[in-house]
Amino acid sequence: MGETSSEPSLFVERRGAVALFTLNRPSRINAFTPELLAALASAFDAAETDAGVRAIVITGAGRGFCSGQDIGLIATLPPEERDVGRILRDFYEPVVAKMRASPLPVVAAVNGVAAGAGANFALLADIVVAGRSAEFVEAFVKIGLVPDVAGSWTLPRLVGAARAKALALLAEPIKAETAEAWGLIWKAVDDDRLLDEAVAIAERLAGQSASATALTKRLLNASAGNDLDAQLALERELQTEAAASADHAEGVRAFMEKRPPRWSERS
Repeated sequence: MGETSSEPSLFVERRGAVALFTLNRPSRINAFTPELLAALASAFDAAETDAGVRAIVITGAGRGFCSGQDIGLIATLPPEERDVGRILRDFYEPVVAKMRASPLPVVAAVNGVAAGAGANFALLADIVVAGRSAEFVEAFVKIGLVPDVAGSWTLPRLVGAARAKALALLAEPIKAETAEAWGLIWKAVDDDRLLDEAVAIAERLAGQSASATALTKRLLNASAGNDLDAQLALERELQTEAAASADHAEGVRAFMEKRPPRWSERS
């Protein structure tokens, strides 16, 4: 199950404390393959084990972010390898889990189209920035499929049930500025500023307390499945952990001394 190419399907580079992941199948608008998904899973693992990495940016090479699953590739597979449920379980779901569970903040820089699985993958990021020409489209129904890559979970929580159903059932593309107005993404920016803006956000995140950032991400991710009492209990637990940290002590000292804090290294 694969493709032959002299180019890696994922480029990973460091920009200081930021790891930049670039989906690199531009001739297919960076459509997902098992190889690309496996490379993403490995890249998340490598970033988490590198104490020098404090934030991640994900973008796409060429004219689009990601067109979703490479349907053409699936069609060429022998019947025994076309089990979509197995592909989701073995390749997509590990990446979804790693993005959600990672202590590192993840910023998506969406250029051009983000369609189907590509749109839902982008929306799993902690902060999503899109170029003004970008479009998000839940394209699944057009080919007789249902939303996957957590889209059925993410969309209602971001934009509410009415808009989530319309996005999924009508499969109409929406522009970045509409996505921003609906709360689907954080911000729409000029296309020529997209990557710089995303990296600047990631650098800002990288300059914060790594422990407080990780605990905040964990707290907010848990809120969707908790009732108020459970969320209050988790706030109490994680605030107790944060208050006992070296970063909190340093933050208080820096505030009192009117200087920038010197945060701890990632453990």
